[in-house]
Amino acid sequence: MRRLIVTSCSVLVVPEQGPCRVETDQDIVVEDGVIVWLGPAGTRPEAAGVASFSGAETVDGTGLLAMPGLVNSHTHSPMVLMRGAAEDVSVEAWFNERVWPMEVNLTPADIGLGAELACAEMLLSGVTAFADHYFHAERIAETVVRTGIRADIAPTYFSSRGGRALEESIETAGALHGAGGGRVTASLGPHAPYTVDDEDLARIAERARAMGVRIHIHAAEHLEQTESSLARRGITPIGVLERTGVLDAGALIAHGCGITEPDLEVLSRYRDRTAVACCPKVYLKHALHPLTPVRGLLGAGVTVAAGTDGAAGHNTLDVWEAMRLVALTQKQAERDATWMTVSDTIRLATRSGALALGLGDRIGALEPGRRADIVLVDLSGLHCRPLHDPVAALVYSTRASDVRTVVVDGRVVVRDGRLLTVDVPGLLAEIEARVPALLDTSHGRAVQRYDP
Repeated sequence: MRRLIVTSCSVLVVPEQGPCRVETDQDIVVEDGVIVWLGPAGTRPEAAGVASFSGAETVDGTGLLAMPGLVNSHTHSPMVLMRGAAEDVSVEAWFNERVWPMEVNLTPADIGLGAELACAEMLLSGVTAFADHYFHAERIAETVVRTGIRADIAPTYFSSRGGRALEESIETAGALHGAGGGRVTASLGPHAPYTVDDEDLARIAERARAMGVRIHIHAAEHLEQTESSLARRGITPIGVLERTGVLDAGALIAHGCGITEPDLEVLSRYRDRTAVACCPKVYLKHALHPLTPVRGLLGAGVTVAAGTDGAAGHNTLDVWEAMRLVALTQKQAERDATWMTVSDTIRLATRSGALALGLGDRIGALEPGRRADIVLVDLSGLHCRPLHDPVAALVYSTRASDVRTVVVDGRVVVRDGRLLTVDVPGLLAEIEARVPALLDTSHGRAVQRYDP
């Protein structure tokens, strides 16, 4: 039996609804990756069947706040390789002139390197789980297993690649699901309704239901996409997802900024299996309007979670930044300073993120019976002091560098700010050697044409 004890920490309690709170001077006992007890420091939890702490690995939480690991609900992890290489361009130029031409250059080995850099960045910033959508998903899964993080991985599929590629993406998802002792789960990954035809979407939905997995897809990314779909097809992207069975199978929808009022009624019918990932930094950078209608979605009972999208657009994989921007942009959009409270914002990146990944009963809160994905944060920095409200500090003051120790599935992967599972200098040296070839777009090719 593997046993871990986090001693003498404060604990952030994130309920399903209502205000978060902090319990001080607590111990957390973990056995075989599962939280089995939380309670006052120094007490012996015999009632939980824990008679002795002898032989346990110990993490000293004195002066630190333990919270659920952050969840990045939508990203493309290998795109860290293009960080800062597609700036100050329209969304059309971003796809057609920069990113999709650069992606032609990626080898499976490159994707493994990019995924490893992304996992390292996320772990060091307190992200313990992420939802990924990319090519060569098996390389990403290998990296997830090796680095110790948790991920739901969707192999990207475009209809332009043909029926064999569709079958390969489905087979890949099936092979990955459950890897790494359950830390890897899989979804099916059709790119979007404008790059995957209805027949393929219907086929994917049928296979997802048969496999017991969900579908991770971009849809209604901005209002222009919705208007284009209405003009071309007489139906919104969300309507396409319903008509093809994607919503019935269960979907994580990336962005959803173009979700309309009638779409909310549609999504409400599938609220028990639908989530929307909100990644506001990329909407601001690409001058997209409007924002994800978070208030309307939550009012319809649909889960909303915080994400970063890929670092080619977001530049970082920092969920602290993402959730902060969700709160700020939603307050501005709704013209309501009382909306999107600090507790609701924390929920977006913890409990709601877990639900978005289909892991709502496994992670997202520090409670007995859940997997031990724990982040210890130091709120003693000058930018957090005086500490009137720890929850507010987590949302509006905390930096990624305030993360001290990270536990995933009961395993310490970051201790005292040092990542234990990645040779970072060696990784960066390999990546830097590949940069010139990665950025070369003189070949004039692209993985796809963006024309929604």
